[in-house]
Amino acid sequence: MKRRFPRGKLRACSLGLILLASCCHLTAQSSPATPADRIAQLELQVKSAQSSADNAWMLVSAALVLLMTGPGLALFYGGLVRKKNVLATMLQSFAMMALVTVIWAIVGYSLSFGAGNSFVGGLHNVFLRGVGLQPDTDYAATIPAQTFMIYQLMFAIITPALITGAFAERMKFSAMLLFMTLWSLIVYAPMAHMVWGKGGWLNAALGGRFPSLDFAGGTVVHVTSGVSALVCATYLGRRLGYPKEPMPPHSVVLSFVGACLLWVGWFGFNAGSALAASGLATSAFVNTHFGAAAAAVGWAGAEWVRNGKASALGAISGAVAGLVAITPAAGFVTPMSSLIIGLVAGILCYFMVAKVKNWFGYDDSLDAFGVHGAGGTIGALLTGIFATSSINPIYHNARGDVLPSGVVDGNWAQLGNQCVAVLIAWVLAIVGTFIILKVVDLLIGVRVPADHEVQGLDLSQHGEEGYYWELSAS
Repeated sequence: MKRRFPRGKLRACSLGLILLASCCHLTAQSSPATPADRIAQLELQVKSAQSSADNAWMLVSAALVLLMTGPGLALFYGGLVRKKNVLATMLQSFAMMALVTVIWAIVGYSLSFGAGNSFVGGLHNVFLRGVGLQPDTDYAATIPAQTFMIYQLMFAIITPALITGAFAERMKFSAMLLFMTLWSLIVYAPMAHMVWGKGGWLNAALGGRFPSLDFAGGTVVHVTSGVSALVCATYLGRRLGYPKEPMPPHSVVLSFVGACLLWVGWFGFNAGSALAASGLATSAFVNTHFGAAAAAVGWAGAEWVRNGKASALGAISGAVAGLVAITPAAGFVTPMSSLIIGLVAGILCYFMVAKVKNWFGYDDSLDAFGVHGAGGTIGALLTGIFATSSINPIYHNARGDVLPSGVVDGNWAQLGNQCVAVLIAWVLAIVGTFIILKVVDLLIGVRVPADHEVQGLDLSQHGEEGYYWELSAS
């Protein structure tokens, strides 16, 4: 008798054969990943992680730099003026946050970082055309172009805000707005392009004619603003009663808080200029802190020797002077060199404020020139001396070999390049600022009337007061 196979077992066996055939077919179709594929995938993952980290750091740095203007600089300057001018002074910094942002978006970024000639960028990026979420590899290969743009905007904001310290308590608000608009386009944008822009005459990273080392804005930010401040102070003349009447700061406490915020924000200013969360950012971070600390010691020490005591105002002014001086050098020098730069800047800037200003008699109300103009010049020149390729190998020959950076490496020519950059910044600031002031003065006048100055700019320019004191009934 013929034996029959059970139907249930037959179905199960058939299903198993079908599944086995399918698995074999899929296995035959998909080949295992090769080592080269795995390496390529890993490299993509690493690149994505690096881009995310760099972008996060740069966005935080942009916020830190904005913190330097408001509230940092606003509080620092606001505390140094008389109380009848505190709101007007703080508003000048705040106004730059709004005004310069609009200018930057329309045309400022294009003139500063767009492709152009050796002196100024072109109009290819007006209205931020072409500035998207993909990197601009000429500037930063791992972050979106918009991140780079917004970071650089924060520098463009604080630079004209620094100038306001020179003409504090006596310039029309309307004149200040028009002056800063023209200054941002005529002075700041060309200088930024020459030092940092594609094809810039002074650009060390992209093969400029006179490659100058300016890591975070010694010439672009501080020399231009400081020298322009001196021109403004001279053009507008002294405040009524200066120097016979005492004009002490109305609140060193406000200035103290502002200076501390400036110190913290400056880490974004300098370490952020590495444009990546890298070892170079660490180097700039350390140097920034060391430079500020040494300058605070230098200024306070010089003041102590001269006056028999150190003041809080002197200490915070010294710290700011050190932050200014270390700015161009932050990503090029060793920590010990940053201590030297800071100490020298603290002592020399104190000398500029305590002696030189009195010798020449100009009324730089809040010492914008003595700190930023002098400090930026000192820092730019000392960068040429102390820059070393062991920190930042920025120069290479045709074979890719690292070349010396500064005088400590044996490159004396770099000091000459730094002098050229400083000279250009001084000339551009002096000529450009004077012409702009003349134009603004002819159009709307630059200085408030005498009675407005006596009343105070808070009331005369803005119709409000910073402090309302309640008088108790007698």
